[in-house]
Amino acid sequence: MAKFLEYVPGDSFLHRMNPCAKLIGAVLFAIACFVTSNLVFLLVLLAAALAMAVSCGLGRETAGLCKAVFAFSLILAVVILLTTPHGTPLVPLPWGYVGTGSLLAALTVIVRLMAAAIPLFLVFYVTKMNDITNSAVKQLHVPYKYAFTFTSTVHFIPVFMNDMAGIMEAQTARGVEFDGSLVKKVRLMIPLCVPLLVSSVRKTNSAAIAAEVRGFNLRTRESGYKDYPLRAGDWGALAVCALVLAAAVVLAVLGTPTLG
Repeated sequence: MAKFLEYVPGDSFLHRMNPCAKLIGAVLFAIACFVTSNLVFLLVLLAAALAMAVSCGLGRETAGLCKAVFAFSLILAVVILLTTPHGTPLVPLPWGYVGTGSLLAALTVIVRLMAAAIPLFLVFYVTKMNDITNSAVKQLHVPYKYAFTFTSTVHFIPVFMNDMAGIMEAQTARGVEFDGSLVKKVRLMIPLCVPLLVSSVRKTNSAAIAAEVRGFNLRTRESGYKDYPLRAGDWGALAVCALVLAAAVVLAVLGTPTLG
């Protein structure tokens, strides 16, 4: 199983796509998820996203991502259930009620976040960071320093996660027990942010020095040696994503049926 946001080599259609086409297609797909509230349409998008992940051989990684997104979206769903009385009342509350519309809204949030997150994360699993940076500079005309900053930020997320895991393992070896309630875990992890911060500053400083040595300030759009042509498959995938977004807009304009 690959580490979080770590490139996984492969020969699937998504692996072979143009990096910019992947990124733009994933963004269009995510926007479509947030434009509409039609639960049936969102379920179709979620199924399509899962199918894309399986076709790339990233089923286990996607399952782990879905668990994390589900845990976060579940919190939002509970808030919606408790604060959005809508539809036929099911459970009375002192300040309102939980209705059929509340259940539909909560379920919609969970499905929407999962469907939107999968394609965005797949982009980083099936594309090298250097390819994303170079293609964004060459084809989208993004200034190199901005493209480099974005990809470096994404690159350092798993690095910092691994550093935190190493610090926790070191503390466990010294007798610190992280088992227990969530409050206990948070209380024990707060002091560990200091060594993590020190390690992060050192890594960032080293990366900045390495970039300067390699002529970071001299980099232009023509500096990259690799080309990223757009093929028929890339245009087809972008067309499909655009059609998905158009369908989401149409459903949003027509309105979404509610329960009760």
